[in-house]
Amino acid sequence: MNGTRVTTSRVSVIGLIVVTAYAVLAALQILVLNPLAAVPGASLGGIYTEMDAVGETMPVTMPLLLLGAGVVAAIVVAVLSIRSRLEPAHSALLFLLLLILGTPGYFVASFGPGMSIADAFGIGGGDYSRWSLLLYAVSLAAGVAAVVLALRARVPRPAVVKA
Repeated sequence: MNGTRVTTSRVSVIGLIVVTAYAVLAALQILVLNPLAAVPGASLGGIYTEMDAVGETMPVTMPLLLLGAGVVAAIVVAVLSIRSRLEPAHSALLFLLLLILGTPGYFVASFGPGMSIADAFGIGGGDYSRWSLLLYAVSLAAGVAAVVLALRARVPRPAVVKA
């Protein structure tokens, strides 16, 4: 890495930023982007008002709590990684695991809001906005990176013999 040493602190900061960005995008997808894509031409306020008029509410608290739990987990991983002087690769694996778990976390967090939109507008409850594909891609890339990193960590390094 051209003289740049990867430290656990650096891995922890980057991991925390990436996990937080994932959670923020997931929240925007659930509460803003997907409703706007599901009901084209309507404003977000109009969507929420129409939902309220037919007796449906947009559950905001539960998705934010679920996504926030991922950020809290990332903070815990960062603090414990740094305090225990965990190897940078091991710390990176933990953050990659959090990103892998982002997909099921996103699904659980988006289920209630998706069903509320579906019930209010007589549509399917799935993703209408393509931004969810970015979340899935990040989780998939994290899975691939975790496998590669784990395999690299397991390969014994050849011993250097000094003459």
